[in-house]
Amino acid sequence: MVELKKRLSFILESPEHDKNAKLLKICQVLDKEISYYNWTGFYFKNGDKDELILGPYVGAETDHTIIPFGKGICGQVAVSGETFVVPDVWAQDNYLACSIDTKAEIVVPIFKNGENIGQIDIDSHTIDPFTTEDEELLNWLCEEVAKIL
Repeated sequence: MVELKKRLSFILESPEHDKNAKLLKICQVLDKEISYYNWTGFYFKNGDKDELILGPYVGAETDHTIIPFGKGICGQVAVSGETFVVPDVWAQDNYLACSIDTKAEIVVPIFKNGENIGQIDIDSHTIDPFTTEDEELLNWLCEEVAKIL
């Protein structure tokens, strides 16, 4: 993970790219480096509306480009402001299915100046793959991403 953090830091600190290009590159690196990350993307608060809008992502196309607060895992994290790890998405009542292949999901909020402004969302085709190491990496990443937003 140390080497991965270095690569992600390099992307974030690069003066050559705009923030969306950096976020897309982060998604690409995570997708390539962690085998059980099968859809990796960012959602952000949509202005003053109580909804999230899809940002840069890597993976299968999704119909969920706008997610109301409270709806699905991402919508719940927008309200709670807490990381949500779902070992088996099909056991969740409030799950928004993106793909029949998705079996697990982790969503980590991004805070800037104390406000929940977005999140990273990762789907996996493996049941219960996410570890505390994943949570630590993604929490660190969200703190770093907040600095460029």
